[in-house]
Amino acid sequence: MVDPRELNGYRFEELEVGMSAVYSRTITDTDLRNFSGVSGDTNPMHLNEEYARTTVFGGCIVHGMLTASLLSTVIGTKLPGPGCLYVSQTLSFKAPVHVGETVYAKATVVELIPEKRRARLHTQCIVHDAVVLDGEAVVQLPK
Repeated sequence: MVDPRELNGYRFEELEVGMSAVYSRTITDTDLRNFSGVSGDTNPMHLNEEYARTTVFGGCIVHGMLTASLLSTVIGTKLPGPGCLYVSQTLSFKAPVHVGETVYAKATVVELIPEKRRARLHTQCIVHDAVVLDGEAVVQLPK
């Protein structure tokens, strides 16, 4: 059996309120187009610059769910890490993300629920020191 710590994860007993981790990624046009292909979301707001220029954003923006997926990365690979499972995730989109911007996905432990081996996490995505996505996740940790 593999010890989850060998994959850089934490056991429930190692978690503490206030712990946090960050994953960053600069979003490329290829990322956007691949996400569109996988998700089927071909909204011209994301793919058609001419159309997107006529909108309030003045140009194409990255899919909100592509940005949100970076939270899954930080939670599933860093904190708590491999082996944890999502129970729930809330998302509040605050500002658009554009191709070429670096997104910092951050998860912070805000509550531990020992009887269920769950952790409640404050989740955020940040671009240029501005919160572009805010939310909360509940994750289940393995025994």
